[in-house]
Amino acid sequence: MSLEKEYLDIAFLNDNGFIRKKCPKCGKYFWTIDEKREVCGDPPCGTYTFINRPVFKKKFNLSDMREYYLSFFEKRDHERIERYPVIARWRDDIYLTIASIADFQPFVTSGVVPPPANPLTISQPCIRMDDLDSVGRTGRHLTLFEMMAHHAFNNPEQEIYWKSETVEYCTELLEELGVNREDIIYKEEPWAGGGNAGPCLEGIVGGLEVATLVFMNLETHPDGDIEIKGEKYRKMPNYIVDTGYGLERFTWASQGTPTVYDAIFPEVLEMIVSNSNVRHFTDDEEVARIVGESSKVAGVLGTLRGEALIQLRKSVAEKIGIDVEKLEKIVKPLENVYALADHTRAILFMLGDGLVPSNAGAGYLGRLMIRRSLRIAEELEFELSLFDLVEMHRKILREFSFPTPLETIQEILELEMDRYSVTISKGIGLVERTIARKKKIEKEDLIEFYDSNGVPPELAVRIAKEKGVEVEMPEDFYAELAERHSRAEKKKESELKLDYPQTEKLYYNSKLLEFESEVIGVEGDYVILDRTAFYPESGGQDNDTGVILTEKGELKVVDVIDQNGIILHKVEGNFRPEPGMKVKGIIDRDRRFRHMRHHSATHLILYSAKKVLGKHVWQAGARKEWDKARLDITHYKRPTDEEIAEIERIANQEVMANKPVTWTFMDRIEAEKEYGFELYQGGVPPGREIRVVRVGDDVQACGGTHCDTTGEIGLIKIMKIESIQDGVIRIEYSAGEAALDFIAKEEEYLREAGSILRVEPSMLPKTVKRFFDEWKEQKKEIERLTSEIAKLKAQLLLEKAEEYDSIPVIAEIFEDMDHQEMVKLGFALAEKGAVGCLISKKDKVKVITFSGKDDINAVDLIREIGKYIKGGGGGKRNLAQGAGQIAPSRDDLVKYIFTFLGRLSR
Repeated sequence: MSLEKEYLDIAFLNDNGFIRKKCPKCGKYFWTIDEKREVCGDPPCGTYTFINRPVFKKKFNLSDMREYYLSFFEKRDHERIERYPVIARWRDDIYLTIASIADFQPFVTSGVVPPPANPLTISQPCIRMDDLDSVGRTGRHLTLFEMMAHHAFNNPEQEIYWKSETVEYCTELLEELGVNREDIIYKEEPWAGGGNAGPCLEGIVGGLEVATLVFMNLETHPDGDIEIKGEKYRKMPNYIVDTGYGLERFTWASQGTPTVYDAIFPEVLEMIVSNSNVRHFTDDEEVARIVGESSKVAGVLGTLRGEALIQLRKSVAEKIGIDVEKLEKIVKPLENVYALADHTRAILFMLGDGLVPSNAGAGYLGRLMIRRSLRIAEELEFELSLFDLVEMHRKILREFSFPTPLETIQEILELEMDRYSVTISKGIGLVERTIARKKKIEKEDLIEFYDSNGVPPELAVRIAKEKGVEVEMPEDFYAELAERHSRAEKKKESELKLDYPQTEKLYYNSKLLEFESEVIGVEGDYVILDRTAFYPESGGQDNDTGVILTEKGELKVVDVIDQNGIILHKVEGNFRPEPGMKVKGIIDRDRRFRHMRHHSATHLILYSAKKVLGKHVWQAGARKEWDKARLDITHYKRPTDEEIAEIERIANQEVMANKPVTWTFMDRIEAEKEYGFELYQGGVPPGREIRVVRVGDDVQACGGTHCDTTGEIGLIKIMKIESIQDGVIRIEYSAGEAALDFIAKEEEYLREAGSILRVEPSMLPKTVKRFFDEWKEQKKEIERLTSEIAKLKAQLLLEKAEEYDSIPVIAEIFEDMDHQEMVKLGFALAEKGAVGCLISKKDKVKVITFSGKDDINAVDLIREIGKYIKGGGGGKRNLAQGAGQIAPSRDDLVKYIFTFLGRLSR
């Protein structure tokens, strides 16, 4: 079967006068009813003709265009569904929502679960960072855009509609908006991605691609009879209408502005220009003409990096009749204005949908966007904050709702700005040290500077050039960083290949501790049963242990593993059971109940953290063990002591309320509709049905063992809070008996401390404070006395000092002088105008050099002495500290100092 046939059998095109032609420039086929048209018109085979000549009969803003589109398809029996978050919580392979079809992958597109509606229409905000460096330059690139779409999910039992109807809908929409049918071009461009493929038509109007109509009906297969982009594909049972209409591009085409940015957020652009060093804007006719021509040429060039960017500048300058230098003075600042407006809108969606900036995962991408925006704002000398722009976008996008309030977004951005400032101050020294060591800066250095230290490449390039080291900013630097961090790490598959039926899982009945079963396989130390109540390690919960009783004797179960639904029991004993053998399993009750309490407590801790800290809190990891549990959550700063206490209080309040803990298997789509994507706190489970667990008021998709009521959890005690990385907080806690054990230990510590201090535990705070205050006063007195002693010792040493050219020289070696005492003595001697070296042989050879002369540097002296004693050190001009491996004699030490001074006086 050929892909060409897929295009030729689209009835609507054939029945409505569309002719299939081959473009002589790109060699690809396109459909048009204009018999005179020779080229496809898709850049670079054409240019934008809609700038200053809108193609729709009226101008739209984003809100009106979105509503027009969705209403159009609602009238045609499509169900409108709400947007999904831009953070792809339902996916374990990508972090950000990159297309409307991503909302329905992998479970709907693979046919595992039905779609939420069929057919449906949606306007899905998407974030793509693979063209990050082109944003602002081309006039059309965006990091965040809305993909308006209509989808139909067909299968052999039910066809909703397919290719012909899809093209008809697109044509009808464009005509209703005022586009002449003669001006509509459908270009053939096969689509492939994520293991699927299909024929695709790109809808082009005025040289601008406004719609992509994908007919997803192929899947990869080594024996496939269709080849696309070097990969073999075959027909798959399901066939899906996957369309994408660019909301921003539709709005741009309706207005005909110089760039898409001028059409979609003019208020934000005006705010940036009014508060920056940009002195011109596109309301100036000459500037508008220049920017419009730049957009047209950029559309033809496609990508804008390296030579392509230089060519763009030259082409536009030549066409307009100005020199390149003048053109760049106009265009470059505007490119920054456009990029900043775009980035801050993406930041609103990222943070608004619950992303917390960090050094990993989706948080990395959020921080990358924020720091790039801060750098651009610096270049523009922007007088307001990023939050001012985010707030403006929020006012424009009034029809959107976000779980994270603006107050939290503002706090996050302020903290990120503070961290960025600290990073910049530290980064300067890092770059300078690298230049001094390597004498050059390479691309991998720039990546390391940013990934490990947060240093923007522009800063490194500037410092390098100031030091006389040439380094070029790499093409697509930020896009490459985003690409490296855009996908989640793939889980390693087990090397163990098993061919057994899935095990019947009895452990969902958490209090079932004994069961009967049959052995169906043995793989080394692992026994496979047809049914089991042994819980395998999963979701951060440790596995059960216990015994398996057989007719041959008892086997100890030491580990339990879930291998794609097949449960393996690792056993210890002097025999192995045989397939067909009847056995009895007995679960270790204490271990099971400890894990149950900790797992149920984890749900309550997360529920409480969300109530106290905010809805942006998301589970980033969890572990449930015998004596404690831990929960890692996303949060932008360390919680206060008061917030920690409140989290603990609410969790225990839920315990005392003795609410039921229930679970049920639900259809995935129905569960998502009822509870949202907060279900997937612990990860995304596979399958059409998911187990939904309600612990009090917390609801999650969870496969763990749980108590029957919250009251069974017992006391919950938070033991420790720590920040394990930027944006991730670890809460360590215990529940039930484990909490009582922890409290008992804490009480023992208090009793022991009280015994040492000879007071009751209740008096410890007051007593410890008194001792601490007394200790501080005594420390001050000791330091004062030590300083006085040092001055006296200095005077004694000066009385027997040797001289070099009227400079008092001190060289002393002590057997057991304390290091701090030696430092004080060095300062005292320097104050008296002396130069010299003190060495202590206590523990190891410690060295102090000092200088009371402006033209003699103690650092230089310690380096000189270090040559002889196999050591070195550093410090300040008047005092340096270090260490060595060899302690010289006093005479040798004097000789070293004199040699050094002699060299200085030459």
